[in-house]
Amino acid sequence: MDLMKSTAIGVLLAVCVLSGCAKEQSGAEATAQSDSQQLQPQDTTLASTYDRSCRSCHTIAATGAPLTGDSKAWAPRMDKGMDTLVDNVVNGFGGMPPFGMCMDCGVEEFEALIGFMAGTDDGGAGQ
Repeated sequence: MDLMKSTAIGVLLAVCVLSGCAKEQSGAEATAQSDSQQLQPQDTTLASTYDRSCRSCHTIAATGAPLTGDSKAWAPRMDKGMDTLVDNVVNGFGGMPPFGMCMDCGVEEFEALIGFMAGTDDGGAGQ
């Protein structure tokens, strides 16, 4: 019985120690995440598409996706060119599924969404 009790205490102690090792969000990362969650395309149709297809990953730092509005994180991606970025969306890239969860989006919508998230476009009407 003492062996079981010692083992249980040891396991509990290990869990407590390991849970303290989880990566905590830095203040800057938390601010960037909060800022990204406030952004919304101006065009209502684009905003609806963004909400159902992009928001869930591009406003949560833990997903590893570049945050909406974080131009610094988007810069190396944008340097690859829009054609490459659209190709990555269509085919899936890293943790992003093919079509970025927007099966009915076309190239123009993907370009507008990428531009909005990268901070190079406000997502306004006429996109």
